[in-house]
Amino acid sequence: MNAALRIRELRIYRLSIPMRVRFEHAAAARDVADPVIVALVPAAPYAHLAGYGETLARAYVTGETAESVVDDATHVFAPHLSNYSVTSFVEALEVAEALPQQVGGRVVTATRAAVELALLDLACKAFGRRPADIAGWMGLVGFGHPGCAATARYSGVVVGRTRRRLQGFLRLQRAYGLRDFKLKVAIAGWEERLAWAYRVLRRPIEAQRATLRVDANAGWSLVEANEAIVLLEEHGVCALEQPLPESYDADLPYLAEQTACHLIADESLLTSEDAQRLIAAGGVHVLNVRIAKNGGLMPSLRIARLALAAGLDVQLGCMVGETSILTAAGAAFLEICPHVRFVEGGFGTLLLREDVTRRPWRFGFGGRMRPRRGPGFGVDVDPAALERLSVDHARVAPL
Repeated sequence: MNAALRIRELRIYRLSIPMRVRFEHAAAARDVADPVIVALVPAAPYAHLAGYGETLARAYVTGETAESVVDDATHVFAPHLSNYSVTSFVEALEVAEALPQQVGGRVVTATRAAVELALLDLACKAFGRRPADIAGWMGLVGFGHPGCAATARYSGVVVGRTRRRLQGFLRLQRAYGLRDFKLKVAIAGWEERLAWAYRVLRRPIEAQRATLRVDANAGWSLVEANEAIVLLEEHGVCALEQPLPESYDADLPYLAEQTACHLIADESLLTSEDAQRLIAAGGVHVLNVRIAKNGGLMPSLRIARLALAAGLDVQLGCMVGETSILTAAGAAFLEICPHVRFVEGGFGTLLLREDVTRRPWRFGFGGRMRPRRGPGFGVDVDPAALERLSVDHARVAPL
């Protein structure tokens, strides 16, 4: 029998990492990434290991903030782990699965994601397993290694405030082999940016060698979305993400009838219950799974299973500013999920000026991600980088 895996302390790092490019959308604008990293430090004989998880909280998505994540990890989740003692990988999965997604009617999926990922990373390292091994235990028929990792391709982004900058960056991404692109809309000047992007992408779109989708981040009313559809279709847009606020989800079936663009649900989708609601209502073609938004790897896989079983597509989304820890968790998702239509993130130090791992993870030519190596999520976190990039001292919760 394996020696019991116990956790000695939980450490929480709230980071501030400058970005190379400013991102704007209908709900926010940012040029600094603000991830929160959770580190689980085990007791002997596993004291040489550590498990790491990451999240980025967005108040307009889950209602959480970086500050609330630190507090909830300390006062809500740490007590759940105070008696943590497991002797097998299965026992570790049972503890991770039992982590709450709501507390007192308040959603805490962003915090849960960081803690769950740290638990999975630590358990995989301690018991010599890989994240793809969870699919069988979860009962996800058709899921498991190698998933769609060999065929999935990460997307490019359409950014730039001037025509020259936007088109230049877009051509660089095309030269690097990227084929799927995403543009933020429902912000000032989006129509002009759409036209600039289409000038570069028109021929590959017509030849079916590239795609262009847009994201409104819940920034339109039904009338505004209807008015925008004509322009979107004229510029080759294949999919429209979160056109309406969640309170207008009932209008999505009507909007879907007005356009050939496939509708993608994002901010409306936090839990499996939301997925079931959206699937039952109709109108949505794609569910956007974001590990930090949806509570971690295990809840994200359950949502993906619901989508694929209902004949919908899955998009693996990201939060702007993810470090290599979340990128590696996304790569693990791809190694488990059998089909993902669009993949986001993975820019690593192409976007962030610094990362928290000794060897940053990012996609390679053509948007391909290299295979994961070793147990856990396969990242080598640099504790010195965590300290250097923290906005204050790490919060430590002894267990």
